Amino acid sequence: MSNILTEQSNPQSETIDLMKTAELVRTINEEDKKVAFAVEKALPEIAKAVDIITNAFLNGGRLGYFGSGTSGRLGVLDASECLPTFSAPEEMISGIIAGGDYALRHAVEGAEDSAEKALADIADFNPQPVDVVAGISASGNPRYILSVLEEARSRGAKTIGITSNPEAKLKPLCDVCITTAVGAEVITGSSRMKSGTAQKMVLNMLSTASMVKIGKTYGNYMIDLQLSNEKLIDRGNRIIASICKIELAKADEYRIKADNNIKTACVMCKKQCTKQEATQLLAKHNGILRKVIEE
Repeated sequence: MSNILTEQSNPQSETIDLMKTAELVRTINEEDKKVAFAVEKALPEIAKAVDIITNAFLNGGRLGYFGSGTSGRLGVLDASECLPTFSAPEEMISGIIAGGDYALRHAVEGAEDSAEKALADIADFNPQPVDVVAGISASGNPRYILSVLEEARSRGAKTIGITSNPEAKLKPLCDVCITTAVGAEVITGSSRMKSGTAQKMVLNMLSTASMVKIGKTYGNYMIDLQLSNEKLIDRGNRIIASICKIELAKADEYRIKADNNIKTACVMCKKQCTKQEATQLLAKHNGILRKVIEE
């Protein structure tokens, strides 16, 4: 049996192929319950990572997620959702998967073992000292991720590790290592399960908390949301109405005048100013709506 935690057999599921359906799914659910507790134990490291990422963003830096297989796909997912959710520029958060975009839908044999692919990918990202590179890997041992982190450090970038293995080889290569020790998987070695769920939870925290800290929300409202369909336009109107304490119809008028920009609409309403004046006020306060409103 492997001494790597993510490769060990789970005694709770040794007879999973003999279980009735209800027992089988209950077993998976019982194991899934352990994930949140594992993430909770890593909160101090997650908070440190958020502060590193926030500092990078405030100084014009970028965040790059790197991983292979499930880990890489989850990094790409989190990065891609920051544009519509927070209007974060595409270059602010990037998701890079070993094997390229083809690997999002297909297995690419040997990708996680290739230092050559890693060096090519990190060269394309071209990390600078102001940037942050996060390596995502359940075991924390593949050559791809180790090479990415080694090269990023050599270029002066900050590095973050996200792993489910307390003995991961990536740990000494990271300024902060987030370890979510979820234990053995229900299906031995299937790190798309508990380890993947833990990674998704951690990535949600890293991107969301960092966006909150750079002013992408007002309270818990997504004020930089892109209003790209009817559902989101309705949500935008409700956000404007709630923040400005006005009727929905009036909120819709401000939204239209602000060209679908929630923050601009709120400033126009609160300050009774033009769109140009609202834009100038937001620029003065680095886009942080609360500072404009409370000025």
